[in-house]
Order: sequence, then structure tokens, then C-alpha cells
Amino acid sequence: MESNRLNRILVADDNQANCELMEAFLSDLDCELEFARDGRETMDKVREFRPDLVLLDVMMPKLSGFEVCQQIKSDPELRTTMVLMVTALNELGDIERAVDAGTNDFLSKPVQKIELVKRVENLLALKGVTDENERLRQYIQRMEEQARVG
Repeated sequence: MESNRLNRILVADDNQANCELMEAFLSDLDCELEFARDGRETMDKVREFRPDLVLLDVMMPKLSGFEVCQQIKSDPELRTTMVLMVTALNELGDIERAVDAGTNDFLSKPVQKIELVKRVENLLALKGVTDENERLRQYIQRMEEQARVG
């Protein structure tokens, strides 16, 4: 992630009203928003748009949010993407499935604006720290390799 670009958020929900609500709630954040309507489209957009954060509905056509999250987190190119599962499901088993799939956090519907915005801000901050740690790790690795060669 280049530090001078806006944070990117992908909202994945098959319900148009939910997408519009998320867009309204996130309108004060300085970020690029993109939308996906089903699990397959979500995976395509994750690969193309390279979001920092995916707001992921669980109950979607083609691939569930659980499956999408698992695919994101198991892909070495995508695994640092933050995932916030947003779901009407709130049974303990659903939460456990979300955690097992690799979600970074989850939020129950109906979503409250202040809670959504704070969680999004926190996950974007965490993504920034994670990316910086990865850059430093790669830099140290390059320096160690050069020291061995030189």
C-alpha cells in the first residue's frame, strides 16, 4: 500500500439498501468505496481493487461471507486485507465460524453508525501498522541477504 493513496473499502452485500446505508455511514471518511453484490464478485473486486478493508455480509449468493473470508485469508497476496463481517447472524456458532474463517472483527445488524465508523477506523489503522511491519520485515531481509553476499 502506498502511503499517499486513500484507504480503500469494499462493501460486499447483496442488499442494495444495506450498501446505500454503509455508503452514507462512511461518507465522512476519506476513502475510496467500491461495492460487490455476491461472493464471486467480491473475490473479483478484492483482486482488482485491492481494498484495505472488506465489509463483508455473511449471507450472499454464489459464495457466503464465510467462504469469501476464508479465500481472502488463505491467499498470500490478499491475507493482510482486513475483513469486518457484518451480519444479521448472531448465534455463537456463527461468530465462531467467522473467527475460524479468519475475520478480523464482526458487527451485528442492524449496524449503528458510530460503532461502524470506529471499527472501520481501527481496522484501517491496524492495516497501516501491519503494512509498515511487512515493509520493515522485507527491508531487513534484503539487508541480511546483501550482508551475506557482500
